[in-house]
Amino acid sequence: MRQYAGNRIGLAVVGFVLLSGGAYAFLRGSGRLPQAKDGKVLSVDVSAYLAAHPWISWAGALALVMAAMVATRWLLMALGWGRFGHRSGTGTALLCVGLKDVEGISRTKVRLVGADRMRISVTCPSSADVGAVVGKLDREIVGRIRRDVGDDGMGALVRLHVRR
Repeated sequence: MRQYAGNRIGLAVVGFVLLSGGAYAFLRGSGRLPQAKDGKVLSVDVSAYLAAHPWISWAGALALVMAAMVATRWLLMALGWGRFGHRSGTGTALLCVGLKDVEGISRTKVRLVGADRMRISVTCPSSADVGAVVGKLDREIVGRIRRDVGDDGMGALVRLHVRR
């Protein structure tokens, strides 16, 4: 849920900035905003001020470059780049079959990372018998998935998420 909240907040901020910029440009172009008598937006001569203080231009450029880098990283992470491995449909099917008698399992995933590692993720409610789920995963299911998907020496990381 946290990753989605971050994406929603980021999209809301970007949307608000774009909407306010578009509204300002529309109102300014249609003449509905009050203008100064001489047509200037600011009463200070900006070009003379920037000529007297050249570091402000560099600081502004650095801030824009940093904002562009953060936005690019955010976009790449939202698209799913940076994730390693690929999903295994066979492994997920075996995991679901092995846990079919456990009530309330809401999500299962098996991801193969390289040729020597496997990540298993199981989400269950707090009412489920966690000890039975862990025992079943340890005794039966993980070994079976290793044999059918890869080799018996493959390392496995099992994450069990318990919902409230």
